[in-house]
Amino acid sequence: MIHLDKQQACEKFESLDSIGFIQWVTDGYLAAIGGGLTAENMEMLSAEQHAVLCYRYVLDEVMEGGFIQLILNGYAPYVLEGPFPMVVKKEWGVDEREKTMKGFSKLLYEVKKQYHKHQEELSKDMSDEDFMALYEQLEDLNELGDDFLDKHQEDVTPAVAKMIAENWDKYM
Repeated sequence: MIHLDKQQACEKFESLDSIGFIQWVTDGYLAAIGGGLTAENMEMLSAEQHAVLCYRYVLDEVMEGGFIQLILNGYAPYVLEGPFPMVVKKEWGVDEREKTMKGFSKLLYEVKKQYHKHQEELSKDMSDEDFMALYEQLEDLNELGDDFLDKHQEDVTPAVAKMIAENWDKYM
């Protein structure tokens, strides 16, 4: 487990917006493991820290180019095939966060289903034009990115930031 300074984390939670706070936390994780995940450093993060890092990748990739970009940039195995969708539902979806997280978890499972359905198309080498054409060809997957931004991100992001702040020992 990576340990971050709790005093500094408290200050960051108070001074940054939810996205900024999650980025600060996960930047700390990434710095501690050498800048990026590898097979050798995966065990340095706790399961809870991996879940927050998965959410960071969802934020970064989906806000930039939707779930299609997340998949093409190689994050699908880590985010969709690992335990993250289940963690969102069963561990993050408690108390007042239940409805928010269950909806987000359902979205992730639908993205995973679309990923499996179109895995062959998504794993081919392609030009920039081919990449851009995927947004029209894979309309269902593209719309799931819009759903995240329109229906989930605004509620999930502050809930994740608050969850980290309420559970320093799990995430720091």
